[in-house]
Amino acid sequence: MSHGEHVEVNRLNWDERVAGHLVAYDADGFAADPTRLSTVVRDDLALMAPHLPAGSIAGLSLLHLQCHIGTDTLSWARLGARVTGVDFSGAAIAAARELAGRAGLDAAFVHSTVDEAGDAVGERFDVVYTSIGALVWLPDLAAWARSIRSLLKPGGLFYVRDAHPMLTALDDQRDDELLVVRYPYFGTGGAQRFDEDFSYIGDARLRNTTTYQWPHPLSEIVGALLGAGLAIEGFGEQDTLPWRYLPWMVELTDSHGVPDGRWVLPEGRDRVPLTFSIAARG
Repeated sequence: MSHGEHVEVNRLNWDERVAGHLVAYDADGFAADPTRLSTVVRDDLALMAPHLPAGSIAGLSLLHLQCHIGTDTLSWARLGARVTGVDFSGAAIAAARELAGRAGLDAAFVHSTVDEAGDAVGERFDVVYTSIGALVWLPDLAAWARSIRSLLKPGGLFYVRDAHPMLTALDDQRDDELLVVRYPYFGTGGAQRFDEDFSYIGDARLRNTTTYQWPHPLSEIVGALLGAGLAIEGFGEQDTLPWRYLPWMVELTDSHGVPDGRWVLPEGRDRVPLTFSIAARG
């Protein structure tokens, strides 16, 4: 199969995930509560703040690539950004538009692949943003980085936080708390095939169970951004993750014992990074 055929198989899977994710991410509660931010954006704001004017996104234009159903995108709108979301799933874009309407938020959502986003959107932004869980779905990071550069205003900020490629090389089926490498860390350009009856969140059973993913080491991610002419001005690695990747991870709680949406290794959190973040300038 070609990369294009792999992506089309993935599109069918992500189209089908939308209904279950609206429930799992509590879209109704998100729309009804004007103070609610996604866990992802709450954490990303803290990491992005040193790279933003006065530490704030307010008043800036932000493009969110691979936005899915829009809870992260609309969280940035609640923080004062002028937001546009892009996703390759037509079902996700329709859901995001409907969610924005219910939440009373002004946002644009565009149905497009990352590679075609420049033509589809037709403008440049102060901030281009890629949220977590995105890069393994892209076969060509050089094209991704070129698209980012074309969408940024001169001097604009690109920010990404994603699952660390060392984490995604680990065996996610073990329940004995051993960190064992199962999947490739370095990519060969070929796709890995997965067949799973359920998404990473929620309990809705899928019919389109097959997906294809591409491993990308940190060297490839950083190299793609540098190759497109972006300047790296910040890099970090973190020990929390906004979903349970390994079955024995535990969820953190706040001071009142309420789960806060971040998952960690139960012991030895210094053993392996769970996410990484990059800030770069166009």
